[in-house]
Amino acid sequence: MSRVPASDDDDALSFSDEQVEVIPRFTDAWPILVVDDEEDIHEATELALRDVVIEGRRLVFTHAYSARQAFEILAADPGFAVALLDVVMESDDAGLQLTRRIREELGYQAIRVILRTGQPGYAPEIETIRAYDINDYRTKSELTRTRLYTSLIVAIRSYRQIWQLELGRRGLELIVSGSTGLGKLRAMSRFAEGVVTQLCALLDIPPEGLICVAYSPRDGLPRVIAAAGRYRDVIQCPLEDVSDARVRALLQRCLAIRAHLFGVGTCLYFDVSEAHGIAAYVGISRELDPLDRNLLEVFCANVTVGFENVLLHQRLLDTAYYDPLLRLPNRNRLIQLIDERREQDEMMLALVDLDDFAEINAVLDHRYGDQVLRAVAARLGQVFGPPAIVARVTADAFGLVGTPDQISRGRIEEVFALPFDLEGEVIRISATASLVQVSPQPAGGADMLKDASIALKQAKLLNRGRAVWFSADHSLAAQERIRMLTSLRAAFSAERLFLVFQPQVELATGRVVGAEALLRWKTEDGEFVPPDRFIPLAEQSGLMVPIGEWVLHSACRQLKRLDDLGYAGFRMAINVSQTQFREPDFVAMVGRALHECQVAAGQVELELTESVAIGHIDATAAKIGDIRSMGLSVALDDFGTGYSSLNVLKQLNIERLKIDRAFVQEAGQPGDGGIADLVVALGRQLDLRTIAEGVETDEQRRYLQELGCQDGQGYLFGRPMPSEAFEAWMAERCG
Repeated sequence: MSRVPASDDDDALSFSDEQVEVIPRFTDAWPILVVDDEEDIHEATELALRDVVIEGRRLVFTHAYSARQAFEILAADPGFAVALLDVVMESDDAGLQLTRRIREELGYQAIRVILRTGQPGYAPEIETIRAYDINDYRTKSELTRTRLYTSLIVAIRSYRQIWQLELGRRGLELIVSGSTGLGKLRAMSRFAEGVVTQLCALLDIPPEGLICVAYSPRDGLPRVIAAAGRYRDVIQCPLEDVSDARVRALLQRCLAIRAHLFGVGTCLYFDVSEAHGIAAYVGISRELDPLDRNLLEVFCANVTVGFENVLLHQRLLDTAYYDPLLRLPNRNRLIQLIDERREQDEMMLALVDLDDFAEINAVLDHRYGDQVLRAVAARLGQVFGPPAIVARVTADAFGLVGTPDQISRGRIEEVFALPFDLEGEVIRISATASLVQVSPQPAGGADMLKDASIALKQAKLLNRGRAVWFSADHSLAAQERIRMLTSLRAAFSAERLFLVFQPQVELATGRVVGAEALLRWKTEDGEFVPPDRFIPLAEQSGLMVPIGEWVLHSACRQLKRLDDLGYAGFRMAINVSQTQFREPDFVAMVGRALHECQVAAGQVELELTESVAIGHIDATAAKIGDIRSMGLSVALDDFGTGYSSLNVLKQLNIERLKIDRAFVQEAGQPGDGGIADLVVALGRQLDLRTIAEGVETDEQRRYLQELGCQDGQGYLFGRPMPSEAFEAWMAERCG
C-alpha cells in the first residue's frame, strides 16, 4: 500500500527526525465526499444520512459537482474515508476516470469508493470494479436510506480495517528500522515512533493523544522523544512543556514508580536501564479489559529489549562520531558534515592546532590538559556558534566549518588573543590554523581535511601561531614529498644509494689525512637527487636511521679496504643525523660496525651538527662521552650556522670544529673572513683542531693556514669521488 490518507495535517503523526507518511486520525466524524452534478442528489444524500452514527462516529460531508472539482479537493485533502461518486457527469465515464486518477495519480488506496448512477447502462465492467478497488455500485433509485446506510457502513468498516493494518505495518516497520538502524544517528526517535504507532494499532485507537518520554542524557530531565496529534509540537522538549497537567503528572508518576498505570489515560512503563526508564502515555477513554492489559504487558516486555538494543547502538554510534571529553563531533562526523554542506555556496573549513599542547600534558598533567581543551572548546563555541560547526579532530586540533563570514583568519586569531581562565589560573594559549574553501567538486570531506592538514603543517613550520590559507602549491609540494619518499625507500631497498669520498688534507703539507663519506642518490633514469632534498625527508620520515646504519657500515668497509691497500692511519669522517644519533642503541650500533668491519676506532670520526645538542645537552654530552671512550673522535659539523655557545662546546667534549663553507668563501676577502677567524681562534682557545670545508682557491688555503686552521677539504684538493675513483686518486696522489 503506497499511501494512507489523513483528515487533517494538524492531526498527523509527527516526529522530530524527518517528515513521515501522513496517517489519519478520526475524532468524532467520518469524512465523506459526495460527487454529483445534480444539486438534488447532494441534498437527498445529506437528508437520508442525517444523524447517522457509524462505529461510534457521525458523518461529515464535503460536496463536489464535477469530477474535476472532486479531484482538486482530494488532491488538497487526502483525509476522506469514503467517496460517493456519480458515474456520468461531464462525460459518460467521468466517475470511472476519477476513480482511476484517485488510485493511480494520487496513490490513495485506502479511500473507499461507492459508484452511483441514474443510467444503469453505464455500469462498470467487473474487471474495472476489481482493478480500481470499487466497494459498491448502485443505481440512484436503489439507494434508499437503508441501502445507502448499509453501503456506507460496509465501506467505512473496510476503510477502518485497511487503516488499522497499515498503521500496524508502519509501526512494525519503524520498530524494525529503528532496531537495525546502526547507520542512523536518530534510531531512538524512529523506534519510539514505531512504538507509538504500533500502540494505536494494538488498541484500535486513532494516533491522537500519544506521547513517549525518556530521560535525556544531556540534562537528566525527562524529554518527549515521540508524540502524536496535539502533542507533536513538544517533541524533543522537556516534559514540563506539555500543557496538560494531568498528562504530565501521569508520566512523572509512571517514571517515578517504574510501573504501568491503567485507568482513564493509560501510562505504560518500559524498564530500559540505559535510559533510566521510558514511559508512554496513551490517551484512551475506555477502560481496558484484562485481555488488553495482558497484551500491553507482553508488548512492553518485548519492546523494552528493542529499546535497550537501540540505545546500545546509539551509544556505539556516539562513540564513533563524537568526542567523549568535549561532546563535540569527532573527525569521522566532521567529514560527514563537510560532505553534507559542500554543495552550499562558499563554505570554509579551518583546522586549529594548539601549539605545544603535548608539553602541557607532559610537564603538567592530563587533567590540566583537559581543562585547557574544555576552555578552548568553550570559547570556540562562543565565537563560532551554530550554524557554524566546531569539532575535535585530533588530540590538540579542532575543526571549524561555516561560511566565510563565520570562519576567517581574524576571528580565529581573535579567539586566542586573550588569555584563558582555568579555574582561577590565567594562561595564554597559542594556536596555529589553516583555512581551505570547501569545494563542491567530487573530492569529499576527507580530501578537504587532508588539504587543511597539509596547510597546517606548512603553517607550523613557517607561520607558527598564525592562520594561513591552503593553496594548491601546498598540496603539490606534499605530493612531491610523498613521491620522493616512496622513491627513496625503493632506491634504498634496491641499493641505488651509494657513497662518495672527498679527501681531507693537511693545509701546511698537502698530505692526505682522511676523507669524508658523503651519501648520494642516483635515480633509475640516471638523474642525481641533491642531498639537501632527500636527506631532510629521510630524517623526517624515520628512514634516516636504517640509511645511517648502512652509511656507517659502508664507510667502515671502505676504510678497511684503504688500510689493506697500505694507507695506514687514514681517517674516515662519517656524518650522523640528529635522528640517528638519538636512537637508544646508537653507541652499540657503532661498536658493532667497527667490530664487523675490523677497523680501528681511532681512524673513525663522527660528524655531528649543532642541532643534536639543542634541548638535550646532558644526554648528548653523555653519549659523546661514550663514543669518545670507545676511541672514536667527534667533530662538530657546519660550526657557526647553528646555536652553539662556548658553554655548549665545553660540555660536549668534542675534538674538532668544522668551518662551514659559507665562511670559507668569505675568508681572505677585504672586510670579510671574520667568522672564520673567530672559529679558528675559538678552537685554539679550547684546544680543538679545526678543518675548513669548501676550500676552492689557493688564496683561501693560505689564509686559513695563516689563521692556524690545520686541515681542509674542497675542490682545490679533490672532488667527491666514488670508491674506485677515490682509490685511483689515492694511488696517484700518495703512491
